[in-house]
Amino acid sequence: MFCPKCGKSEQSPETYCRQCGTFLPDLSKPLKKEITPEEHIKVNSVLSLMTVIVCFTLAILLYSMLAFRPDTPVLIYATAGLLIAMGAWHIQSFIRIRKLKKQWSKRSPNETVGEQLKFEQRYVPPALESADFENVVPDSITDRTTRELTASRKRSA
Repeated sequence: MFCPKCGKSEQSPETYCRQCGTFLPDLSKPLKKEITPEEHIKVNSVLSLMTVIVCFTLAILLYSMLAFRPDTPVLIYATAGLLIAMGAWHIQSFIRIRKLKKQWSKRSPNETVGEQLKFEQRYVPPALESADFENVVPDSITDRTTRELTASRKRSA
């Protein structure tokens, strides 16, 4: 392995360069473990549910402790209203996530694998043909013309 910074050869991956000290990661290993869509759905549903619980709990606490007092600022009512709106938004998000999970589970395993293969396939450009040095084509017609014009000017001058 070569150091990308200084070019020193014979380096070991997952160590530091012996010449410049740059960390040399092992590029043959994947950087992250891929997360499946099922895991994303599960995490999103848990986070939405937790957000709903926290929003409504905080709104109830604000109303029960500070609301309907003569010196309660309007900001308390606005904050409680915002918390209720956020909770309602996350309820609808949770419902949509559950519907998505239902649709996802209805798929056949072969269909899911086939779609994953489509996404995993990367475009690989075709290999270039080997160079043919026997039949070299001039750079361009204008390049040749320019050279000839320059040569004719020198001769005429």
